[in-house]
Amino acid sequence: MAKKTGKVQQEVKTKNPLVNGSFDEKSARDVLSLIKEKGIKIIDLKFNDLPGLWQHFSIPASELKDMPDLTRSIWVDGIGFDGSSIRGFQKIQESDMILIPDPLTAIVDPVCEVPTLSMICDIYDPLTRKAYSRDPRYISKKAEKYLKDSGIADTVYFGPEAEFFIFNNIRFDQTENSGYYFIDSNEGDWNTGREENPNLGYKIRFKEGYFPVPPHDSLQDLRSKMILTMKEAGINIEVHHHEVATAGQCEIDMKFDTLTKMGDNLLLYKYIIKNMANRNNMVATFMPKPLFADNGSGMHCHQSLWKNGVNLFYDKKGYALLSQTAIYYIGGLLKHAKSLMAFCAPTTNSYKRLVPGYEAPVNLVYSARNRSAAVRIPMYSDSPRSKRIEFRPPDPSCNGYLAFSAMLMAGLDGIQNKIDPGEPLDKDLFEMSEEELKKVPTVPGSLYTALNELEKDNAYLLKGGVFTQDVLDIWLEYKRKKEIDAVRMRPHPYEFYLYFDI
Repeated sequence: MAKKTGKVQQEVKTKNPLVNGSFDEKSARDVLSLIKEKGIKIIDLKFNDLPGLWQHFSIPASELKDMPDLTRSIWVDGIGFDGSSIRGFQKIQESDMILIPDPLTAIVDPVCEVPTLSMICDIYDPLTRKAYSRDPRYISKKAEKYLKDSGIADTVYFGPEAEFFIFNNIRFDQTENSGYYFIDSNEGDWNTGREENPNLGYKIRFKEGYFPVPPHDSLQDLRSKMILTMKEAGINIEVHHHEVATAGQCEIDMKFDTLTKMGDNLLLYKYIIKNMANRNNMVATFMPKPLFADNGSGMHCHQSLWKNGVNLFYDKKGYALLSQTAIYYIGGLLKHAKSLMAFCAPTTNSYKRLVPGYEAPVNLVYSARNRSAAVRIPMYSDSPRSKRIEFRPPDPSCNGYLAFSAMLMAGLDGIQNKIDPGEPLDKDLFEMSEEELKKVPTVPGSLYTALNELEKDNAYLLKGGVFTQDVLDIWLEYKRKKEIDAVRMRPHPYEFYLYFDI
């Protein structure tokens, strides 16, 4: 399966037919060959809503393989759907939208029991036949085009390290007169005294999950099955392991890839993890901070710029082997970091993780090896090809297409305007005095503040029409009304502990 999928991905070189104005029959024929070879019964069409969740619907495979005139098929005409029912998309009076599958994304679906071919789709307006401005995948494509048009580089690579939890049970509810959540994990430190008939011990102590062998790490085999499934689906995996927190915190690292392709891979990665956990009667979550008093889940993003096959971030004489281009890129990330958080840490829960004084990367400085800095320069290798920078504040609740695009635009702004990030900060931040720490800027302390920063600082995102004003406006409106207001209007359970007896 992986070999054939790879063949399709390598041989289908055309762009979407609506983008270049022509139809490449070979693209469709290659997909039809895969349908026939694998006995595909269902075609699943996936696309991304604005907050970052995959949506889908399915059609019988016969809708493709029995169509004699491919030029009039879904490859050109598309399939309609109701855009008003998708978060962040259309109003009710302008709801009609169409999907065009991208044949480069065709894979045998790794989750479905019925033989299913999965394709990611691009979204278009049925009247103008233009790409939809709020399609996150379209934004990422525009970001890559802007990079090439800038002349600075021709390729950007991203390597996100998405962390997640796998729990054995989760219950939560919020009503007018009650609110609670209850999480449980067989690994949880709080279960050392639980009657398990028998309780065999080997619970992971708080902050000691990085990373003892089984039986402490009870998820080794499940993660191994996950990465093998990912590899079959075309995702290149480098490593998997337990993470710091108790109760099933994990990390699976994908090999770096280009921006849009990594946005695709991140959605497929989440899809596989969630479904394979579900098959094993467990539940996976990418919520940044589900547990109090232990580490949250981040998504450190490794990134580098390349031109003509050369890594532009490497200089053997530079600080931490970084080029001046890389230093300016860091300058852009740090200058715009506060507004970037609106896309990179886009939930109210994100800021339960990004708290100063702990190990979270909240400090807007750069450093070789210092993990409390917002930008870290990995020093594992001195190879020119491995040199990259790591932006650490993002978390896996983000929409990858939007977060990666925003980081690229910030970095490019730094290069274009020669933004100097200052001197690196290599000292231990936990040993600095309060006076010294006051001089170190930090990321916003809440989503509310991050959105206000985005409202003030967004010109770098609008360059080249990569992000458009309507995208920024709907993002601000959605996050403020649907998330911030929804959370701040509800009593928090701990408020009863603090204030009920006043």
